[in-house]
Amino acid sequence: MDSFAATIGSVMGQPVTVIEKPSSRSGIVRFEINRALTGTGHEIYTSDHEISGDRPPDVLAARLFELGSIDQIHINANVITLKLGSGQTSSGIGEVIADLYTYYRPGVPVPSPEDFATDEE
Repeated sequence: MDSFAATIGSVMGQPVTVIEKPSSRSGIVRFEINRALTGTGHEIYTSDHEISGDRPPDVLAARLFELGSIDQIHINANVITLKLGSGQTSSGIGEVIADLYTYYRPGVPVPSPEDFATDEE
């Protein structure tokens, strides 16, 4: 594999494996993924507070809130626990989580080899 293909492979990202786990509490849903998003720390986000960071847990929380069905998000390492809004379901949430590290979506231009060139090349 040439260096450009290896660079593109690492830049494009890989899908995150997502497993939805049931909860005994109504309105709570938990997802386990194959990536640690917070290390050993806890992150809590609520729908009424702006997310200003750009770390992976911040980006994921912002994307999940865009769905409009979530009131609160708790992320600890690779576990994402959500408090759904009244009457909401977990439909579509797993796809948003799985797509966290997929960078090229419809409408996003794919870079050319020149975009990765350095001044030394």
